[in-house]
Amino acid sequence: MASQPGAALRLLLLISGLRAGLLQQGRSSSLHGSSENFAIPDPFYDPIQSSGERQNLETENVTVVEGEVATISCRVKNNDDSVIQLLNPNRQTIYFRDFRPLKDSRFQLVNFSSSELRVSLTNVSIHDEGRYFCQLYTDPPQEAYTTITVLIPPNNLVIDVQKDTYVEGEEVEMNCTAMASKPAAVIRWYKGNQELEGGKTEVEAMDNKMFRVRSQISVTVLREDDEVPFVCLVDHPAVKDLETRQYIDVQYKPAVMVSVIYPPGLTREGESLELFCKVAGKPRPSKVTWVKVDDDLPDHVIVENDKLYIHSLNKTDNGTYRCEASNSVGSSSGDYTLYVYDASATTEPAVHDTRAAEEGPLGVDHAVIGGVVAVVVFAMLCLLIILGRYFARHKGTYFTHEAKGADDAADADTAIINAEGGQNSCEEKKEYFI
Repeated sequence: MASQPGAALRLLLLISGLRAGLLQQGRSSSLHGSSENFAIPDPFYDPIQSSGERQNLETENVTVVEGEVATISCRVKNNDDSVIQLLNPNRQTIYFRDFRPLKDSRFQLVNFSSSELRVSLTNVSIHDEGRYFCQLYTDPPQEAYTTITVLIPPNNLVIDVQKDTYVEGEEVEMNCTAMASKPAAVIRWYKGNQELEGGKTEVEAMDNKMFRVRSQISVTVLREDDEVPFVCLVDHPAVKDLETRQYIDVQYKPAVMVSVIYPPGLTREGESLELFCKVAGKPRPSKVTWVKVDDDLPDHVIVENDKLYIHSLNKTDNGTYRCEASNSVGSSSGDYTLYVYDASATTEPAVHDTRAAEEGPLGVDHAVIGGVVAVVVFAMLCLLIILGRYFARHKGTYFTHEAKGADDAADADTAIINAEGGQNSCEEKKEYFI
């Protein structure tokens, strides 16, 4: 019986709250402005409460993508059967215990017990964003709030380019725009799988807390970029892998390469030669032309589009054969220098000069070797001359010293005696002992 007054008091408060809510139905508006919604006023609301008074009531913030479901949970520790209610940002009662006064069917009761009131909100929009209140009718009453944050992904992603076709070496300016997102999107650029740097980004605030983001990037295109996707990728918490692609048509002048189909080795007299001209360009060249540099094509040369045939080679066929190709962007060429070897040749030359066939493939080696030999011979001749002059000078000096002192002698015997090193000199060096 002791608990009956408390139960009666709570019932009275509930009835009074419902009655007051009905009286204010015409003056109250719901979160979406519906005239059918009404709110139960909060008779216990006191904006000045300490956090210690709310310690038994818990809730959590909610982040949800627009259009999805948000779940609000009001949890109570050690509840003594006190009444729990949930209010919207306008402080209108959404649920009072398990009763929903607010006429918004998007709010649905998920769970109700003495320790929890859990409510779901379907099809969330930007207008549902704000602070929601959990209240516990204790003495004194307690209150906690949860904030619903609504994320809005970009509803459109577009790349703009000035034109679809570019010539190799031109600069392409691309713009990517992410419309109406919350929060502002981050735009990144890729060429294929390679991330590009240097994009310029502008962020514009719109109504309803949303943003428009525009990113611009400039790229100098090469032939390798033809049909490679340029990707505008959006980083946003509400969406993953949102991207759009733009393919660039890159035109470039031909690339020409001449290769030998036959023979696989040396080109000998009497054999045949077959050349192939490989051409890659955009737009593709419609025709290729064969010429012989600084001369006319021999009469026995056969040309069939990108192939050239020479039957029964001879040394008069030596020279440079050129394949030429052109398109609307430009022209290019590729060369092959032919040197016809003797029919008995079996060894491939170590060096092949493709620019001067007349000198032969070994011309460079012969010139180098001849030059080295000439330098060595010249050095040896110079050394011999120097040595000869040196020995001749020293021999003359010896003879001169031998005859010194014999020029004034009357006869040969006297000359020998008077010469340096002669008898007189020997006698002058004699020593006498007594």
